[in-house]
Formats: sequence, C-alpha cells, structure tokens
Amino acid sequence: MLDIRGVNKRYGSKPVLTDVSFTVAAGRMTGFVGANGAGKTTTMRIILGVLTPDSGTVLIDGTPVAPSDRRRFGYMPEERGLYPKMKIGEQLVYLARLHGLDRTSARRNTDDLLERLGLSERAGDLVEALSLGNQQRAQIAAALVHDPEFLVLDEPFSGLDPIAVETVMGVLTDYAAGGAPVLFSSHQLDIVERLCDDLVIIAEGQIRASGPREQLREQYSSPRFEILAPGDIGWIRTLPGITLIDTASGRAVFEAETDAASQSVLRHALDRGAVSSFSQQRPGLATIFKEVVQ
Repeated sequence: MLDIRGVNKRYGSKPVLTDVSFTVAAGRMTGFVGANGAGKTTTMRIILGVLTPDSGTVLIDGTPVAPSDRRRFGYMPEERGLYPKMKIGEQLVYLARLHGLDRTSARRNTDDLLERLGLSERAGDLVEALSLGNQQRAQIAAALVHDPEFLVLDEPFSGLDPIAVETVMGVLTDYAAGGAPVLFSSHQLDIVERLCDDLVIIAEGQIRASGPREQLREQYSSPRFEILAPGDIGWIRTLPGITLIDTASGRAVFEAETDAASQSVLRHALDRGAVSSFSQQRPGLATIFKEVVQ
C-alpha cells in the first residue's frame, strides 16, 4: 500500500500542493484526475522521489520511501523519456538490467511485454521511427519491464487509438490483479471511470474528493430517478414532492424531495401495470468532477 500524507510543495511563493493526502491500495487501480496545473505531475514526482516535498511524507506499508525503494516503482512520465536512436527491444532489455534483472529475465520480460502490447514486430525499430501511439506503448513497456511492485503512470492513454487503449487497459488490469497498487492520471474521464477502482480528484493543489468510485457516485448522487413503465406516465407530475425532468412514451426521469415521494411513484406505477425498471440515477465521473472542482 502506498500512502501520501500531508504533502506540501511550493515553487517560490506559489503553493503547488497543500496538505495532499490519499492512499493507493494494493491490487487496486486509482485514477488521479485534475485540470492542467492542478498538481498531478508534481505529486507523482514526489512519490517517486524526483522532487522533495516541503513537508509531508510518502509511505510504503507504513514505512517512509527511501532512495533504495525507487527500483520497486514503475514510472511513466507524461513526457516520453526513451532514447530515440536506440532499438526498442534493446532499450527495454537495457532498462530492465538497470533495475537489477539478469539478462535472461530482462529478455523474457521484454519479449512478453512487446507481445502483449502489440509491438513484437517493432522490436528492432528505432524509437524515433515509431508512430506516436507506438511510442506511447513502448513507454508503458519501459515502466513495466522490470516487474515493479508499484505503478505510477502519468497520462498512459494519451495518443492511443481505441484498440490500443483496450490493450493497455488489459495489461494494467493484470498488474493490479497481481497485487500491485496502480496510480494513473488521465484527462480521458471515460477511461478513468471504466478502469479505476478508486478515484482521487485534485484542484489547485488540494484534494477535493477521494475514495472508491462507487462510493463517490453514491455520495454525489442527486435525488433523481428513472422509471420505465408501459404507456403515458406523465401522471407522475401530479404527485406531491415530485418534479418531472423528462418524459417520453414508457419512460420518465424525475426528482423526489423524499424517499417516500419516490416510492409513491413506484406504487402508483405498479397499480397501473408492469414496471420494467425503477432506479436512482448515479452521476458519471465528469459530473462529479465538475461539482467538486467548482
């Protein structure tokens, strides 16, 4: 488990991070979202030890991260950091060896990742000869090639086409399933919503919301419901404590002032016939994000 506790950072007189605290749990995907300049990259660099916080600490299973722990991390920076004039296969083996793997293990991991990420046929190509999307896949492979215990990935889906997104999602999900804490940032909220177990939202250097994805959806849910029932159900607007938001043949969306009011809609609908669906509408990540950062 990775804990970030009370981290503060200033650049000159400008505060960049203010009392940033959250947890990246073992075996879970944690999505880290925020606008440009919100503090995501600075936080990730502090986790890796690239930057030093003014105060606060980063812990691994309760123990402060030490320089020797850096080999335990797989880090993907937002800026590509591979050697452009080196063959991608050779480069991955080299990076794995730098992290302490023997040559056989380094080659095995390289071949496996290139296969899983769809880059096997590109192993002998120079990085600069790859398309931007394939360079992104290669950067992900570089973060994973040494079998890290923790993953910290800054915009891993940037520049990927839909098929590549699915491929990378599968690889990262497998790492989390193996017990690794995975922290990744992304501006693509639809991907974060599909992939993450937990969510951290940062704005202006402060954590505005964090926790399990479904818990946050529950927390920020409005008293809005959808009902599917046969026929015209515009009668809902006549019930006390109900505001009809949208209606069409066999469907209505409404807000209820109380639980009793919402249940009265269901009872009246059942009295009129079959109800195929009745559910509270949960907000998507984009809705939650807008609410907490405003």
